[in-house]
Amino acid sequence: MLVLKTDLNAQVFDGYTLFSPTGGGPSGATGGTSYLYDNDYNIIHTWIHSRGAASMPYLLPDSSIIYPFRVESPTMSAGGVGGGVAHIAWDGTILWEYIISNQTYQHHHDVQPLPNGNILVIAWEKKTATEAYSMGRASLDNPLNEMWSTAILELEMTPPNGANIVWEWHLWDHLVQDSDQSLPGYGTVSTHPELMDINYGEVGGGGGPGGSNADWMHINAIDYNPSLDQIVISSRHQNEIYIIDHSTTAAEAAGHTGGNSGKGGDFLYRWGNPSAYDRGSNSSQRLDSQHGVNWIKEGYPGEGNLILFNNNYGNLTSAVFEISPPLNSDSTNYIINETEPFGPNDLEWMHTGDFHSNVQSGAFRLSNGNTLISVADDATIFEVDSLGNTVWDYEYPGANIMIARSQKYSIDFFGGSDSTGFPDYIIGDVNFDSSNDVFDLIYVVDMHYGFYLKTPPADINEDSEVNFQDVMALIYQVMNYLR
Repeated sequence: MLVLKTDLNAQVFDGYTLFSPTGGGPSGATGGTSYLYDNDYNIIHTWIHSRGAASMPYLLPDSSIIYPFRVESPTMSAGGVGGGVAHIAWDGTILWEYIISNQTYQHHHDVQPLPNGNILVIAWEKKTATEAYSMGRASLDNPLNEMWSTAILELEMTPPNGANIVWEWHLWDHLVQDSDQSLPGYGTVSTHPELMDINYGEVGGGGGPGGSNADWMHINAIDYNPSLDQIVISSRHQNEIYIIDHSTTAAEAAGHTGGNSGKGGDFLYRWGNPSAYDRGSNSSQRLDSQHGVNWIKEGYPGEGNLILFNNNYGNLTSAVFEISPPLNSDSTNYIINETEPFGPNDLEWMHTGDFHSNVQSGAFRLSNGNTLISVADDATIFEVDSLGNTVWDYEYPGANIMIARSQKYSIDFFGGSDSTGFPDYIIGDVNFDSSNDVFDLIYVVDMHYGFYLKTPPADINEDSEVNFQDVMALIYQVMNYLR
């Protein structure tokens, strides 16, 4: 049964909420469904999947979705394991599907569609113990005797099942270590905040959802800022977020120069845990197991700021943080002095309360200033205004189900002059199967009697209403077709 609560005195953002509840183990054998809901809890549309979601789907302006999913036999497995990405049309047709699960890379968690049509993918990158020790790692903490680093791959889709890697970034190219001066990357960690200390943090362990693993960073979210041409990622295990330059070539991304920033693929910014680069202590840590970092879009309240879900803000308490990174005047780099950690010290906005999730979860700012929050463990979604008042919420029924994250899209998101929020359609083709038949008639009858949300294709006589006249008009069409 749905648990609903709406404050009718507050302003709910007028839009459609997209999410993919999922359950079961890392293999995703339960399959799943992606739902598009309106504010009245009517199901606008569903997509049925044979595999469970790795994170959340992304809606595109042409009404298709990008869906990251869990493959049946991943080559590396830990929390958030995925392995596949699909591009799925409104009618459920799989336009493209690609597997990133081999002996080098294993996709997990999130993806990010880009304005150019490509897709950024997070992947574990397997390194052997020999490779790790040769880069200055002092010890490994898992039975696999491996170290899974992080790679970001930009995929150009080549349907139906291919992809070109047109840009890539590897954390392994941006390491520092202070344990052995005879090995690469030797230096003082605190003087290199642009690099990752290879000896910071544990590397996997012997337990977890997928058994033994060698997950070092546990990157769980990725977002792209088209104005800055930068990427932000979130690391649960390091309790940090990182920004890198996407304007680089692949060669520059492997080095320390080039791109708009002039810093190649090095970190431009990091925040949440200064002790990871020896510029702080436990008391200066701001994040704990956070997920879901993303930029607030241009034109939205707080535009240009970052918003994220801080999973373990307090004892069994989570919080949403909004921060303003100290971007310099030319918007290419971030301000940091020679001895202090990156700012800011203060939050721009925070929301906390009676909610907590130890896994996934996220928050997105909406154009009216509200914030949509997903609490994965509880399979709940709620919307709050700037004062923290809950104006809309939803809970998915059932046990052992989570909603990794969700997004809310405006009703005119699909673009064009059609403000109904629906993709291109043919009058009468209510179920989008390219024919007007008795199945469409059933939908129109249900809409007339209020059993289903009224949609533009059901308005047969185009009078902005769906009623008995439309039922009769479609009956006439169907009868003529059957003659």
